[in-house]
Amino acid sequence: MESSITNFFNWNGLEIAWKVENKIVKSNYAILLIHGFGASKEHWRYNQKALSLNAPCYSIDLIGFGESSQPKSLIPYEVNKKDKFVYSFDNWSTQVQNFCKEVIKKPVFLVGNSIGGVIALRTAQLLEKECIGIFLVDCAQRTMDDKRLHEQALHMRLLRPVIKTIVRQHVFSENIFKFAARPKFIKKILEIAYPSGNNINDELINILAKPAKRKGAPEAFRGFINLFDDYLAPELLKKNNKKVFLIWGENDPWESLAEANKWKDTYDSIKSLDVIKKCGHCPHDENPEEFNKIVLEKIQQAI
Repeated sequence: MESSITNFFNWNGLEIAWKVENKIVKSNYAILLIHGFGASKEHWRYNQKALSLNAPCYSIDLIGFGESSQPKSLIPYEVNKKDKFVYSFDNWSTQVQNFCKEVIKKPVFLVGNSIGGVIALRTAQLLEKECIGIFLVDCAQRTMDDKRLHEQALHMRLLRPVIKTIVRQHVFSENIFKFAARPKFIKKILEIAYPSGNNINDELINILAKPAKRKGAPEAFRGFINLFDDYLAPELLKKNNKKVFLIWGENDPWESLAEANKWKDTYDSIKSLDVIKKCGHCPHDENPEEFNKIVLEKIQQAI
């Protein structure tokens, strides 16, 4: 279910792939969809057109994913920095901020799934008044971050230095990536991520598998699995002054609904928490009808 044509935007010598639906509609705001880890702009296949009812709706491929550039990864302690990219929330957020200013050129609602939620929160800080509101869709809670190490079992805390040493190695990350990028493995992961089984089809498997076949794809994977000390959603929510709307899959296997409820009770900027029943980590794709309805209703309430 391909939407509109793919466009490209040059940012710091890197190619950023993006799409837009209903660009010509008259509106004083736009919507930007930010995918999660391993996904792409195509993961909004059932959302982008529906959400463009009243305003232009954009989707973007983060650096390292989809059709955007996939530069070599640069991680801490590496000396050779030439032509390499630090895969981090700051850099992805700066990418999105520049896209908003140079391409969209109007205030935006940011909609982020998984790590896209953390990126949306950080981008909102960078955009300041040019961000109207934020939708966090099963936002990444990043339980493996060093700042949450005290929550881990003792053996995991003791093993952390060893784990860091191993995942830095190219041979390790490349072999793990090759295994994880196989369509059969992708389908097994989707069956966990989409507990209802709805919309798991060949199109979805191809959306995830096709970009993984590109030469630079293992580099984004290596960069991401070495993100042990980066932003956590709660620290960004503490400083946030934008309206935030949480949307969560009832049965997300990775990002705790209980934690989302805790955020709702803790941060004044969070205006609502909508739970989509029987869904998992990607409710926007598993039950797009319900998801699209919620987003459109919340936007109308916010403007």
